[in-house]
Amino acid sequence: MQKKLLASLLACALGISLAACGSSSTSSSTEDTEVAAAADETEAADTASEEETTEAEEPAEETADTAENVEVVVFAAASMTETLTEISEMYKEVAPNVTLTFNFDSSGTLKTQIQEGAACDLFISAGQTQMNQLDINADPEVNTEGLDFVDEDSRVDILENRVTLCVTPDNEAGLESFDDMAAALQDGSILMAMGNSDVPVGQYTQRILEYYGLNEEELAASGVISYGSNVKEVATQIAEGSVDCGVIYCTDAYSEGLNIVDYATADMCGQVIYPAAVLKTAAHPEEAQAFLDYLQTDECMAVFEEVGFSGVE
Repeated sequence: MQKKLLASLLACALGISLAACGSSSTSSSTEDTEVAAAADETEAADTASEEETTEAEEPAEETADTAENVEVVVFAAASMTETLTEISEMYKEVAPNVTLTFNFDSSGTLKTQIQEGAACDLFISAGQTQMNQLDINADPEVNTEGLDFVDEDSRVDILENRVTLCVTPDNEAGLESFDDMAAALQDGSILMAMGNSDVPVGQYTQRILEYYGLNEEELAASGVISYGSNVKEVATQIAEGSVDCGVIYCTDAYSEGLNIVDYATADMCGQVIYPAAVLKTAAHPEEAQAFLDYLQTDECMAVFEEVGFSGVE
């Protein structure tokens, strides 16, 4: 009887021991599984974080690309040399990634260079004729070659200038008006400087001569007219005293410190309007348009007005 009881007790003890071992094994297995799962979650979180970081960096790279330096080439009438040079310094604060490269010359020369394939983003002419000669939407009688360079949506009249009669510092001829100039040209007592026929200021001067009934060819043949390939050359002749007078813009008279004795009226030569436009061949049309928009701000107009330009009404 005692042997059976002892055997039963040993069997119970063995069962409890085995149960305990099984429980310990299961617990250990569960803990291992939980640790592995946690490790997987951490790895997944790290991977997701790396992907988010990469995605966050991509826009920054695109922004850097957008801010890369861009060169905008501007062809502008010679009479804008001083004002645009000053404005270009101001623009560095507005668009530090944009480098403005200027080509200043007569509008006729600039038009020809554009037509022949010169790199240009923005064209600012001292007359409508030269712009119209590049604009497919202009009168065919003006755009005789059917040239199509002007982005019509960008074209705008930005400035108005005035045509003036300037004399040398000593004014030995005693000229005080266009009337005096016309009379002196007719009797051959003076030498007058004017722009060539392909230069806007020269075209305005031709209209003034026509207004007074004077024949340019006859005057030139008699030796009373001296020509300049652009308005700056005409102004230089006046400043150096190689002529008695000359017809130039108000702005150039200001920049050269010349004596203005008279202003031409609209009846004499019409309005002097400066049109501007981005070209269809522009390498950087958006940046060119941005600069053109800036030129029309009050800040820039103040610079233009200081030398005699005015806004177009």
